[in-house]
Amino acid sequence: MKVRVVCRKIYNYVRYDLKEIAFPSSLPDPPNIKKRRKLSWEERAWVLKRAARLYAASWVRDIGPDLHPDDYKKDEVTEESNGEKKTIEQKEPSTLEDLAVAARGGMETLRPALQRVYMTRASAYRDALKSFITGYQEGVQQVMEKKEDLKTQEDADVSKK
Repeated sequence: MKVRVVCRKIYNYVRYDLKEIAFPSSLPDPPNIKKRRKLSWEERAWVLKRAARLYAASWVRDIGPDLHPDDYKKDEVTEESNGEKKTIEQKEPSTLEDLAVAARGGMETLRPALQRVYMTRASAYRDALKSFITGYQEGVQQVMEKKEDLKTQEDADVSKK
C-alpha cells in the first residue's frame, strides 16, 4: 500500500511539479479576456508570407501602394493662391538622408555632417534649457511676490489692531 502511494506521488511530481519547474507557465489571463481561436495552417502561411513581404519592403525606402494602400501618397499636392494644383517633387533632404549621402562619400564628408547634426542638437538643448531657466525664474519671482504681498497684508492687519 505504501509503495503505491509513493509511486503515485512520484508520478504526480514528475507530471505536474517537475514540468512546472522546467517550463514555468505564465500567469493566467484576466477573466475579461476572450481567447482567440488558433489559426489554421493556411492562415499561418498567409501571415508568414505577409510578414516576410512587409519585412522585405521595410528595407526599401518607398514601400508602395500594394502594401499600405491607405497611407501611401504617390506625390503630395498643394494648392497655390490662384487655385491650381502643384505637385511637390523636390523636398528638402532629411538629416538621415544627409548622413546616408555623407557616409557614402567617406570619412571626409561624414565628419562635417555629424558635426552639423551634433551642433544642431546641442543648440536645441541649449535653447530649451534657457527657456526652462527663464520660466523657472519667472515662477519663483511670482511666488516671492505673492509671499511679499501676504506679508505686507499681515503687517497691515497687525498694525490696525
